[in-house]
Amino acid sequence: MAPLPLTLAARLLPTAVLAIVGWTMASSQHDAASPSAAGGSPSRPSAPSGGSGSSNGSGPSGAAESPGSSGAPAITYTKPPAPCTAMTAATIKKLVPEAKTAGKSLALTDPSHRTGCSWNALKGFDYRWLDVTFEVASSGNGQSAEKAAQASYDRSKKPNTAAGIGDEASMSIQVTTEDGQQTREAVVVFRKDNAVVTVTYNGSDFESKKAPGVSEVRDGALAAAKDALAGLAKASTSATGDQSA
Repeated sequence: MAPLPLTLAARLLPTAVLAIVGWTMASSQHDAASPSAAGGSPSRPSAPSGGSGSSNGSGPSGAAESPGSSGAPAITYTKPPAPCTAMTAATIKKLVPEAKTAGKSLALTDPSHRTGCSWNALKGFDYRWLDVTFEVASSGNGQSAEKAAQASYDRSKKPNTAAGIGDEASMSIQVTTEDGQQTREAVVVFRKDNAVVTVTYNGSDFESKKAPGVSEVRDGALAAAKDALAGLAKASTSATGDQSA
């Protein structure tokens, strides 16, 4: 890329620092949520910044089978998957170009029940952020793990339905403007058995000061949610053999 004009270079100089601030904000907001919540959407920088389940069949990923109401076995996850490896490198490269696919683990208070990972990078003038959190609900107080997850999902439910992801899913899309810079963000929340997953994807164009198009951000968030669901399925399969989430 050709050398940037001095004023533009000065504007972009804080990118790395602000990206770290974005990650810190995401971590703190995820951490501030109730341990049974799916994790709220972190604030985004306007500049380049960015359970205890059944004891039967538990394995490396902590999943066990229990009878489902439909007759098919349901999954009871006893702990969430490793979040940074649950997402495929191909998805990260597509949605967050230039980001390190290893990601950055979010610091959450109860990693035995909630885990998260984030990725962010600036390519040229285009900034992208992606994070995902996995929450596993436990049974207790006369409530099943799945019912607890249902309650958690209901607290985090978004206004628009997202069909075809898990047992139920919803999403929101919004544009925010700060100091003249637009950022568009999509959040997808879905539940699969007693697991609740939240995906946040956003972006900004620091050359035009505009946000990416609706379809790009929406489709990116949905693709990431499906990838997270597949990661959850692989985790349960490794623990229960042939059982898919």
